[in-house]
Amino acid sequence: MILQSDKPKEECAIYGIYNSKEAANFTYLGLYSMQHRGQESSGIVSTDGSHLYRYANMGLVANIFTQPKIKELIGDAAIGHNRYSTTGASFLRNAQPVRVESHLGPVALAHNGNLVNSWDIRNRLERDGSIFQTTIDSEVIVHLMAKSHKTDLLEALCESLAQVRGAYSLLVLTPRYLIAVRDPNGFRPLVMGKRSDGAIVFASETCAFDITDTEYVRDVEPGEMVVIDHTGMRSLYPFPKAKPSLCIFEYIYFARPDSYIFEESVYKVRKSLGRQLARVMPVEADVVIPVPDSANIAALGYSEESGIPYQSGLVRSHYIGRTFIEPDQKIRDFGAKIKYNVVKEVVNGKRVVIIDDSVMRGTTSRKIIKMIRNAGAKEIHFRVSAPPTVAPCYYGIDIPTHKELIASTHSIEEIQKYLRVDSLAYLTLDRMHKAVEGHKGGGFCDACFTSNYPVEFQDHAGNQKSLFTEYATEE
Repeated sequence: MILQSDKPKEECAIYGIYNSKEAANFTYLGLYSMQHRGQESSGIVSTDGSHLYRYANMGLVANIFTQPKIKELIGDAAIGHNRYSTTGASFLRNAQPVRVESHLGPVALAHNGNLVNSWDIRNRLERDGSIFQTTIDSEVIVHLMAKSHKTDLLEALCESLAQVRGAYSLLVLTPRYLIAVRDPNGFRPLVMGKRSDGAIVFASETCAFDITDTEYVRDVEPGEMVVIDHTGMRSLYPFPKAKPSLCIFEYIYFARPDSYIFEESVYKVRKSLGRQLARVMPVEADVVIPVPDSANIAALGYSEESGIPYQSGLVRSHYIGRTFIEPDQKIRDFGAKIKYNVVKEVVNGKRVVIIDDSVMRGTTSRKIIKMIRNAGAKEIHFRVSAPPTVAPCYYGIDIPTHKELIASTHSIEEIQKYLRVDSLAYLTLDRMHKAVEGHKGGGFCDACFTSNYPVEFQDHAGNQKSLFTEYATEE
């Protein structure tokens, strides 16, 4: 049995380090701390200044990288990647980092994000004779570099990235360079830190710094390319400026609450979202409970603002995988029950406020609500610490298609009836933005709530798509 999650799927994690005798070990630890961003595959590429050494496999970080495997990844610089597929099927050949040989020498690349014109570029390259080894969008970048007539790797990389559109936080490793790049819109996070031994570190989130005793220095800026080699570090801005479009869903759901991304605490923003929700969508109740774990902090903010006590009314299992053996005798709502269990003494006879951070299809939410109702809840009020999700994401988050998103095809009243709750309310768009008011990084991408996409996208045939036309990914 494959459990169909009611949540958007995790995206990818990238980690890189330069000038460390334990580069592969630190990369392993960094990837381990960002396992929440992708659980399908993981890989590390290291360099000793002459060669690139790669190992990748399917599964979780701790299961892939045994000590003997890490010892084979020699050198004082490395990059790593945890993958959840947003484009390209879940196969070993699609595991990153990608490593290629070209006239520029060996190059490895780790990518977080999604290139919205990759199919157009891929079709053109294949017509010109390029042979792709994977089905991921990231590979078009290295093919563009290999096709480039530039003899300097940095110039070839800049020329290649000038041809792609969409979201990319990249780490590029060669025997000489470690390069960190963020797209001009800054969709996906990328932070930079420094260890006391002088090693420079890059990661998707700062939680990867904490485990390796790395001090956060700053974010890689939108449109910035940070280049490190034996001569030192320099910063380039080779792309035209664009309006910042930071992914607000990183704060709502994806990033770990102990991380700093986009120069702000995830915990602080998530708590503010809960407070804003309590102000605009109050209700008389006896207890506030979150849908764990991503809604925990928003529920705490709601509780503090409303004065309604916070309790852990749902317990989540952290030890389930993607595939399960279901008993021959069918258990009603098996999928939800294997992931969550209700603490009856918290909800029995109570007016319960359930806080969740998002609702996609609504199927899991309905099952959870039924479990809480069966545990004796007198009233159930469902509150969501984000606006209704009405549109898919094309910039690196696997949000379902329009027809699968319940808020895209149903009114609030219809969703309330489907969920079988006494009341339902979402955070308003303006209050969501108020929660990040005064943010240093500038504007946010909220396309999944508004259908206002900051970068146009194309279908597999390279046809321009309107903002409200469905876009089918490879799967």
